Amino acid sequence: MIRIDAVWLAVEPVDMRAGTEAALARAVNVFGAAHPHHAYLFANRRANRMKVLVHDGIGVWLAARRLNSGKFVWPKDAGTTLTLTRSQLDALVLGLPWHRIGEAGIIKLL
Repeated sequence: MIRIDAVWLAVEPVDMRAGTEAALARAVNVFGAAHPHHAYLFANRRANRMKVLVHDGIGVWLAARRLNSGKFVWPKDAGTTLTLTRSQLDALVLGLPWHRIGEAGIIKLL
């Protein structure tokens, strides 16, 4: 698999028609740069689709995920960006409430 050392989430919605180059430009605009081994997450306005851009040190990967029912737990008023842990990323892509998962997967909030 692709090594991911840091996960960044963009709060503002993005047009899901964006391809690799547009997603890379969005990552640079929102986060200031696209660093190697970092993942950049974007969602559409309804939060039922998500794109993940990963810079692997050589090139970029763009993955898309769509939930058939429900939506991703996406922050609305948390500034422009957030950082996530790997456990939070794993929960987010499944549509689970990732913001409730602390270090080592421990649930701290109910």
